[in-house]
Amino acid sequence: MTNQNQHFLQLALDCVQREYPNKISHVLQSDSDALTPRELHPAFYGCYDWHSAVHGHWLIVRLLREDPDNPLAEAATAALDANLNADTMIGEVAYFQGEGRASYERPYGLAWLLQLDMELREWDDPRAERWRTALTPLVEVVAERYRSWLPNLLYPIRIGTHNQSAFGFALALDWARTAGDEELEVMLVEKTLSFHEGDVNCPIGYEPSGEDFLSPCLMEADLMRRVLPQAEFAAWLTDFLPGIPTDGSADWLEPGQVLDPSDGKLVHLDGVNLSRAWNLDAIAHALPEGDARIPSLLAAAQAHGETGTASVTGDDYAGGHWLASFATYYVTGRGREAPAASE
Repeated sequence: MTNQNQHFLQLALDCVQREYPNKISHVLQSDSDALTPRELHPAFYGCYDWHSAVHGHWLIVRLLREDPDNPLAEAATAALDANLNADTMIGEVAYFQGEGRASYERPYGLAWLLQLDMELREWDDPRAERWRTALTPLVEVVAERYRSWLPNLLYPIRIGTHNQSAFGFALALDWARTAGDEELEVMLVEKTLSFHEGDVNCPIGYEPSGEDFLSPCLMEADLMRRVLPQAEFAAWLTDFLPGIPTDGSADWLEPGQVLDPSDGKLVHLDGVNLSRAWNLDAIAHALPEGDARIPSLLAAAQAHGETGTASVTGDDYAGGHWLASFATYYVTGRGREAPAASE
């Protein structure tokens, strides 16, 4: 595990301060908005795009917590000090306050920003407190973006890429419970139930599509286990995914295949294997002890996890700038640590 942690941490360090290549999702209002990635985003300018830079920083924090003796710990600390400070956050907040940016990185990048803050909140370390204090002004902006968005979102976004609402809800809900933001927690739970409590027969056989990195069906189930009591979740899952076997088999859900890992869209399927793995694992652990579906859920999780983790080579930047975050979320059991519902 230590060698794997070092490999994943090196991939993060290789990208969080690498400005190019860079895919900017940026609306120009005038010539003055034509700026470099570092000028637009003083903290999160690396890793090809803003959201990958954010979860690249989360990856560094997560691995420093999990593996404090990692040989790269000093370099990781220096990178976070350089990127997560009061000066860089002034620029990040200013970007979000610019004209025409109300939906910027919503919900995917916003969810990862809250996940980064949550990781820092949970870590009793002076460095974490330093970085979290610097991050706070941006976190406040992001949390408010969720509060203003949710009342106007009338329908779930059931896709396998960045705009999916289930992923964005799940990570934001974990943050709200950790941060004690009861208003946002209530909003997310109510919206989740209104969207998904009556869902049945999710067509998981249609997955994955050719560019998915999130499973619409499994991510929804992973969200619902956060908001329903255990017995209710087990019953809901029966109606939602009635085809989960009870024989312990793994082949009921085959991992996705990538033929060209240098293709930035096709390599998404390596990510879907990893996100499916953490979904399946978390769903299994949310069911009552003795539920006959647990062995098959765990077997499929293992198959997807092994396939997905093997893909995190770093041989090509198309996957190297982001897959280690998904792998670390899975192998460290981050999803299973989701905070419980408020009493």
